[in-house]
Amino acid sequence: MTRDTRLSHEFVDYIPDKLQRGKLYLSIEYGTAAHKCCCGCGNDVITPITPTDWWVTLDGETVSLEPSIGNWNFDCQSHYWIVRNRVKWAPRWSRAQVDAGRARDRAEKERYFEGRAAATTDTVDQVDRQAEPGGGFGRRLAKGLSRR
Repeated sequence: MTRDTRLSHEFVDYIPDKLQRGKLYLSIEYGTAAHKCCCGCGNDVITPITPTDWWVTLDGETVSLEPSIGNWNFDCQSHYWIVRNRVKWAPRWSRAQVDAGRARDRAEKERYFEGRAAATTDTVDQVDRQAEPGGGFGRRLAKGLSRR
């Protein structure tokens, strides 16, 4: 098997049923990137584009997909980054490293969603306080009118 060292990219509405080797497909509408595993094994690699999974950087000519792609569920166990359309190979990870990486990813996701939930609760509480009779905006407006 020959490893890929470069990928071209294509923005698509839908990820095609049959992926072409050496091409990174990006569907912005569905928040998904897909490509054939760069080791040459033939497996399809699907990566969700979200704040807690992978993200895409476009510089006008090339794309990068971060963080690294670790195909731990494939026999190949390949691990690489896609940086400016180039494949940068990483060393093979041990089972302990894979488990630690997964635990770190879970903890980061939990922190992210806990932070979003707290921010949403704070915003709802603030809106509720402002909507109370004599509270928030209504109180400020009444004060302003009474000064006239």
